[in-house]
Amino acid sequence: MLFSLFFGAGNLIFPPLLGMESGPYFIAAIAGFILTAVFLPFLAIISVSLSDNGLLSIGQRVHPVYGLIFTIVIYLSIGAFYGIPRASNVAYELGFRQVFNVEGQLPLLLFSICFFGVTYLLSLNPKKMIDLIGQFLTPILLGVLAILFFRAFSAYTFTDAPATEKFQSNPFLKGFLEGYFTMDAIAALAFGIVIINGLKDKGVTKKEDLVRGTIYAGLIASAGLIIVYLSLSWIGRVLPHDETLTNGAEILVLASQQLFGFSGNVVFGVIVVLACLTTCVGLINACARFFNEIFPKCSYKTYVFIFSLVGFLFTNFGLEMILRIAVPLLVFIYPISIVLIVLSLFQHFFGASKKMYVFSVSVATIFAVYEVLTTFNIQINVINNVLKFLPLYENGLGWTVPAMLAAAIGYTLDFKKINRSESRS
Repeated sequence: MLFSLFFGAGNLIFPPLLGMESGPYFIAAIAGFILTAVFLPFLAIISVSLSDNGLLSIGQRVHPVYGLIFTIVIYLSIGAFYGIPRASNVAYELGFRQVFNVEGQLPLLLFSICFFGVTYLLSLNPKKMIDLIGQFLTPILLGVLAILFFRAFSAYTFTDAPATEKFQSNPFLKGFLEGYFTMDAIAALAFGIVIINGLKDKGVTKKEDLVRGTIYAGLIASAGLIIVYLSLSWIGRVLPHDETLTNGAEILVLASQQLFGFSGNVVFGVIVVLACLTTCVGLINACARFFNEIFPKCSYKTYVFIFSLVGFLFTNFGLEMILRIAVPLLVFIYPISIVLIVLSLFQHFFGASKKMYVFSVSVATIFAVYEVLTTFNIQINVINNVLKFLPLYENGLGWTVPAMLAAAIGYTLDFKKINRSESRS
């Protein structure tokens, strides 16, 4: 189930383009991609399992109010306002329309009614969700992917191909950033609690058993994702083509058509719709369970209906509008989320530090706010002139070194304070 929750439309279309554009630097590029698209979400899953109340308790280490607000923003961003409507729109654009050549708003409306009707029904009973997705939908998805992969491996042969300009200077970092943009590290903060709740529904109660079960699920899902990412990127690397291909969807559509003819459109369409469906079910389940725990006056099923309805409404705004709304939210939450994931794991091994969280998250938040302003074309030249000297700033990762330094300072101050208290006693 965890594999299917992660494997949405973005994960389907990023690797083929990376494979096509990286050329002879393929190994370095895909290694960087796997680091942030697989390893970082896996760390997020572990950090959630080690916390008593998932993402909420991680955020509350900064401040209780901050933790609640940030967690709500996370769930609304990856859920109703972005993740759910994006997945359903991609299912329509890259799945349904590949099989049925339709135009206009009415087909999208009818498709979204059917899509969210099925999503709503699958999400109603969280105790059965592991069985529905893990035992039925995921095997179908993997089976269709396997047909595509085996056919591609037997039909295509490796040929030399040049790398595009962006992969020629630092292919590992470019691959790292491509995996970063899948946003799976954020999604993992929500999916981690889905796995924990699923284990509890299966009768697992001890903390150590929940952590162990979550880690096992993460390892299995990570192994599956690595195999699929390598296969998808390899298809992009060896695909013969004459026309210019600008995104992973075009690459997979062409590959499906070359390998299966018109039925290739059906194969690709089924893959996309299943991938998006399982992701939407997981997101609705995570959001509904979280809000039911925080605001229990409404039942879980009521929240499932609310998030399904909001997802349906946002879907019909169109993908372009969804992306326009979501970019500022994602730019804001990603640096803070990564900082919290890393600090949570650090705390487990080296001990807690309040100042470590406050200092580091404050720095990440300042950078995140400024990045949000830049998305609205609000820039301050003086600040830009200073920030451009930071490592990785041009790649959108300028916050990493300052946040690490702030965490180190906070941890050191708390450590010294503890030592002074012990020496006095």
